[in-house]
Amino acid sequence: MTGKIDARLAELGITLPNPPVPAAAYTPFVKTGNLVFVSGQVSQGPDGLVKGKLGQDMDVAGGYEAAKLCALSLIAQAKAACDGDLDRVVRVVKLMGLVNSTPDFPDHPKVVNGCSELLGEVFGEAGVHARSAFGVANLPFGVAVEIEAIFEIA
Repeated sequence: MTGKIDARLAELGITLPNPPVPAAAYTPFVKTGNLVFVSGQVSQGPDGLVKGKLGQDMDVAGGYEAAKLCALSLIAQAKAACDGDLDRVVRVVKLMGLVNSTPDFPDHPKVVNGCSELLGEVFGEAGVHARSAFGVANLPFGVAVEIEAIFEIA
């Protein structure tokens, strides 16, 4: 039987990637009580890492799409944390978005909206969350965006 969230993903034409494995000495998520803390997920799609620096060689639209890829990985990690049942997600609590950008790039929130809006489309009201968006000088492997999340689960 398919759950509500899996059905919603199918309705949106979204296929989740396999949960990415850590690239260093950390775990992809930690469950404590009814919270799941998902480690930062980098912009990575079927063709590999999405690299770039916003304000230099990538525009807001490209960054927005990179952030959507982060959202897919966050959902995939949440699904793994919930033993395959995304209907256990009660709420997306908080995101922290990091944008690889030039010092004068002002649109970090517009970039991270790619992730926020996709989570809202998938989880509805439960996808509305608190958020921070930061510009940083560099990210691992030169990726454009990295986003971490906290989910409340049942």
